Amino acid sequence: MKKLFLILYGLFLLSFSIFSYLFVDPNLIYLSNLYTGFAFNNREITTVIYLIGIIIFFIFYISFIQFGRNKLLNKRGVVVLITITTLSLLFSYPAMLSYDIFNYISTAKVAFFYHENPYIIMPIEFINDPLLSFTHAANKIALYGPFWILLSVIPFSLGFGNFLIILFSFKFLNILFYIGTLYFIWKISKKNISLIIFGLNPLVIIETMVSGHNDTVMMFLAIASLFFLIKKKIWSGLLTIILSVLIKYSTLFLIPIYFYGIFQIIKNKNLNIEKFIYFSAISMFLIFLLSPLREEIYPWYAIWFLVFTALIPEKKIIFYLSISLSFGLLLRYIPFMFLGTHFEITPVLKTLFLFFPSLILLIFFYSKKILWSRNI
Repeated sequence: MKKLFLILYGLFLLSFSIFSYLFVDPNLIYLSNLYTGFAFNNREITTVIYLIGIIIFFIFYISFIQFGRNKLLNKRGVVVLITITTLSLLFSYPAMLSYDIFNYISTAKVAFFYHENPYIIMPIEFINDPLLSFTHAANKIALYGPFWILLSVIPFSLGFGNFLIILFSFKFLNILFYIGTLYFIWKISKKNISLIIFGLNPLVIIETMVSGHNDTVMMFLAIASLFFLIKKKIWSGLLTIILSVLIKYSTLFLIPIYFYGIFQIIKNKNLNIEKFIYFSAISMFLIFLLSPLREEIYPWYAIWFLVFTALIPEKKIIFYLSISLSFGLLLRYIPFMFLGTHFEITPVLKTLFLFFPSLILLIFFYSKKILWSRNI
């Protein structure tokens, strides 16, 4: 891979990181010097820049996949790309597309600063807390599992009371688990293409390295559990899948599949790894589709099944759908970015943006299949 391509990729990521600071919240006193109001006062321009950025992101991504398939991108090259990505986006503004990271900090503060139970006490109950001015879910008790609350003491303590250090410590923690996830993807697949498909997916990068979502922590533990089961380490596999559930509960849907795997191991039967991964991907995709029953489909939820689909790149329709859904989910931010409201026509547009790329893909895929069968 040519150095010029690497340089262009690095410059693009740095530009995207700078772009993220156009979204600094006006109430975020800790970054008041960087507040411009540009993203909120120039929604049309901001939306166009974002759309162009996402398209460029996917051009790079598809290029990397092609390089990987043509043996032009080896493991060392993938590591270099991931290092460039991490260094370029670590200090991007995390609330560009989601305010969840502020919720993580607020919940951790309830537990480890105020020494209250975050499953009973809401952040909003501490009336004079400065975090309330920019935290969007301060009126809710802890939304995540107890193991996540326990883990959050690490970045919260590392900040020594400094909000910005705490903020980027949370991002750094999630990036470490992203790297750990890539480690287990490699250990299971031994395929560079699997590392590329997951590790360089723009959705995974943005939701992990920019927004700092903890879904990667949950899926790190799930993929670690799969690795241990493949190695027939039942207790390690059982512990890690339980800890995964205790991060965010979504991997509860994997329990029946994992228990079936444990049962097969106990009976000294060979575990069909490909089928195990396939059904794990389907299971997490189903809970992804069911998420509107609770609230709505959020883009970072795709990480739940993308971890598994990266392990089966030979399944073409799954591979292409993973890419089209990733693209559609990032487009899903556009209606709010452009209109500035979550109501009116925004929910309809979000749904259209989400499924339109996949619908076009399916029509193309099956039309091509029908035409090919007629020519035989």
